[in-house]
Amino acid sequence: MSAAILRFPRLFVSLVRFEHTIFVLPFAYVGAFLSGGVVPSAHGLVWVTVAMVGARSLAMALNRLIDAGLDARNPRTASRELPSGLLRAWQVAVFAALSLGLFLAAAYQLAPLVRWLWPIPVVAFVVYPYLKRFTWLCHAWLGMATGLAPVAAWVALTNELPWQAWLLTAAVALWIFGFDVLYALFDVEVDRAQGLHSVPAYFGIPAAFSASRLAHVGAVACLVVVGLGLPVGVLYWAGVGVVALLLAQEHALVRPADLRRLNAAFFTMNGAVALLFFGFVLGDVLR
Repeated sequence: MSAAILRFPRLFVSLVRFEHTIFVLPFAYVGAFLSGGVVPSAHGLVWVTVAMVGARSLAMALNRLIDAGLDARNPRTASRELPSGLLRAWQVAVFAALSLGLFLAAAYQLAPLVRWLWPIPVVAFVVYPYLKRFTWLCHAWLGMATGLAPVAAWVALTNELPWQAWLLTAAVALWIFGFDVLYALFDVEVDRAQGLHSVPAYFGIPAAFSASRLAHVGAVACLVVVGLGLPVGVLYWAGVGVVALLLAQEHALVRPADLRRLNAAFFTMNGAVALLFFGFVLGDVLR
């Protein structure tokens, strides 16, 4: 009986790849801590966290629902919860509705401007899964949607949208774009066979590497300009340096002719980028 009770929570945790929250949540905290240069209130941090969990769970549930047919035709994704029959579409739809409710409940505990802006990420989440059917710009859209995390946390705590917040969002968007282009290498042949669009499928693998590198250079440049526009200290700059080194290492792990370490480049290095940069920002604020 206990195993049956735990089965569905585990399936939904797997459905949304909850462990991948490590890519986004630290950058929401970066936005929160940089917004005032001080430690935010416990109330603010708790509701920012709840909003982020709700938003990301909603985004992933929508993605899985909309892409269920595509996932079923891809050997890499055919074992996911919906294609394999472990979860039904109506169950995931209910989960998405509950996630939206959680997101809205949190949004209404935060700054008043959030109550007007919350539809923007929801629309972005709905549109994203369809884009790969039409354009290789799907990677840029994902970067933009995910990159909203730091600016959302910033406005949630301050009710303001300064240029530094937007540039921090640009940094995250470029970072996400760069590693999502590499992630698409897992499915390049399937994408071509099914007529789906991605940078590797459309432009080729060498071009995908070039686009990823350029995006990551841009991400670091944005972090530099953010630092120049804020009263940050040496630990922030150390964090920017660590991000640059980690991204360089990520690109050293894989080459167009050698993708054997792609998993390490995608999961390990990018998780480290998010966590370590937040750690340096936190240390800078607490100094």
